[in-house]
Amino acid sequence: MGSVKRNRPDEPEKSFFRSEFEWVRGPKLGSGGFGSVYLATVKKPKLGCEGFPTVMAVKTFSEWSEQATESSYLYLFRDCPYVIGSYGKNLTIGDDGYVKYNVFLEYADGGTIGDLIKKSGGSGLCESDVRNYTKAILSGLEYIHESGYVHCDLKPENILLVTSSSGFVPKIGDFGLAKTAMQKLTCQGTSMYLSPEAVCCRVQEQPSDIWALGCVVLRMLMGRQPWEAKHGSKLDEPEPLVASKVPNIPAWLSDDAKDFLGKCLVRDPFERSTAAELLNHQFVTKLDVVGKVEPVEEVASESSSEQYGSFIPLESWNSEEAEDFGPILPVALLNPRPVIPSTVYQRAST
Repeated sequence: MGSVKRNRPDEPEKSFFRSEFEWVRGPKLGSGGFGSVYLATVKKPKLGCEGFPTVMAVKTFSEWSEQATESSYLYLFRDCPYVIGSYGKNLTIGDDGYVKYNVFLEYADGGTIGDLIKKSGGSGLCESDVRNYTKAILSGLEYIHESGYVHCDLKPENILLVTSSSGFVPKIGDFGLAKTAMQKLTCQGTSMYLSPEAVCCRVQEQPSDIWALGCVVLRMLMGRQPWEAKHGSKLDEPEPLVASKVPNIPAWLSDDAKDFLGKCLVRDPFERSTAAELLNHQFVTKLDVVGKVEPVEEVASESSSEQYGSFIPLESWNSEEAEDFGPILPVALLNPRPVIPSTVYQRAST
C-alpha cells in the first residue's frame, strides 16, 4: 500500500479555523452508548468555510472526554486513507440546554459493511468484493498497529463505506474503545468479535484485532454471524462462544479464503498473522485491489455555534454498545506482537 507518514502519539492537535463555523444539523443517522450521529452541512460554505465538504457527519457526545478520545485518535490516523476522515470539532448548546461536544467526520454515503451484509439477505457478499474490502481494512489496521494502538471494537458496523471513483472504499471508524498497545484498561468490545484471550484472560492487544477481522471476513462471506448459538446459550454471551473453539469455516469457501481465515482465527494469539503479513496473503493480492484514495484535509475548531433544522433523508448508521469484561491482566511486549505470559495463555487454552 506504500509507506505513509506516522504521527507521534504526543503530537498536539492544531486549529485551522479562521472564524466561527456555522453548520446545519440534519437527521439522525444512528446512536449508541456514546451519543448520536447526525448529518451535518456547512450553512454558508462560501463565507469563510472553504475546505469543508458540502455534507459531513457529526458525532455528538455529552461528555468532553468522549469527544477528546475520538478526535485525538482520528487526528493521529489522519494520514491513513483507510481510517474515516475528520474535519475537526466544536461545541454547541443542545435543545436541552446542555453543552454538546461534536466531532465532524467524513460522510460515509455507502453506509457500513454491516448494512451491505443485511442487504445480501443472508447470502453474503461476492468473494471478489470481500477480498477488496479486506485489503482496505487490513491496510487501516496495519497503520493503526504500526502506530502502536489497538482498535478493540472492529466489526462490520464500524467499517464505513465512502464512495470513490472505483467504488466503495471501506474505512475504519469508531475509536471510542481504542487504546495504546499494552495499556492496562478494562477489556471491552462487542461480544461476537472478542478473541479467546479477551474473553478468558482479559487480554486485548493487536492480535485481538486480527481475530475480530477474521470474524468480520467470515460474516461478509457467509452473510450471517460467525458463531452459531447452541441450545441454552445466547449470541451476546461471549464465554460459550469462544471459550473452547473457533468459528466454523465452511468447506464451500475458496482455498484462499479458508487459508486466510485460518491465519486469523487461531486461538493462540502468538500464532495469528499480523496485519502486515496478511497484506501479502493471496486472498488480498490475487484479485482486484481497492482504488487509491487520499486522506481528507482536517479542520479543527473550538468555537461554539448554533444548530439548525434542515433535514435530508439518508440511510441509517447503527452503533452497538460495548460491554465491559473486567480488568486486563498484565502482559509484556515483544515488537511487533504483544507477548502474553504462559500462565495467561494456559488459562485461555483450557
